[in-house]
Amino acid sequence: MKKKLTLLIGTGLILFYILGCSSWSKSQKGAAIGAGAGGAVGAGIGKLAGNTALGAIIGASVGGVAGGIIGKQMDKQADEIAQIPGAKVQRVGEGINVTFDSGVLFDTNKSNVSAASQSKLTQLADILNKYPDTYILIEGHTDSQGSNASNKTLSKKRADAVGDYLSAQKVSTSRMRINWYGEEQPKVPNDSPANMATNRRVEFAIYANQELIEQAQKQAGSN
Repeated sequence: MKKKLTLLIGTGLILFYILGCSSWSKSQKGAAIGAGAGGAVGAGIGKLAGNTALGAIIGASVGGVAGGIIGKQMDKQADEIAQIPGAKVQRVGEGINVTFDSGVLFDTNKSNVSAASQSKLTQLADILNKYPDTYILIEGHTDSQGSNASNKTLSKKRADAVGDYLSAQKVSTSRMRINWYGEEQPKVPNDSPANMATNRRVEFAIYANQELIEQAQKQAGSN
């Protein structure tokens, strides 16, 4: 147990160092992270950091030259997503983490996709359809009002609503994975109405599917 914990902490420190090294390109960071973390480590780091979307991206990394190739492809997609008003885009390793300042947020106890959210999600869907060789993790979250059980149910409804909307915009359901966490992963403390509104959200992780991984590995092998 002690050995596993040491490995997890050590890998986490390496990842934070890599992410903070501004002299490295995004693609270089992708290759380094992928080489240092597998699925189990990625999931563990995500849980410790309170960001399972980040953990999913790290866990899906393949690393090496192939990881660098995937990273370059993700750079372009991330730049396009960043043009959506209110989008917060973080390039992590070989994937993309997306949240929104406003739009994909929800009123208290509500799970319906608002008109403002629809506009942003339509733009996101258009970009996702341009880059079909990715998986899309959709996570639902709530603020701390209400019971944990009811918040879990509400966060699932929110993630499902976003997934259904993307599907209506022709994003393949086979690409989507839905998770929900209730109030367990706040982005900010639930100590004000503004902060609670921020926590009522759906968050996205975008990472390579098997086809893209195989293409990158084939390209890496021919170089």
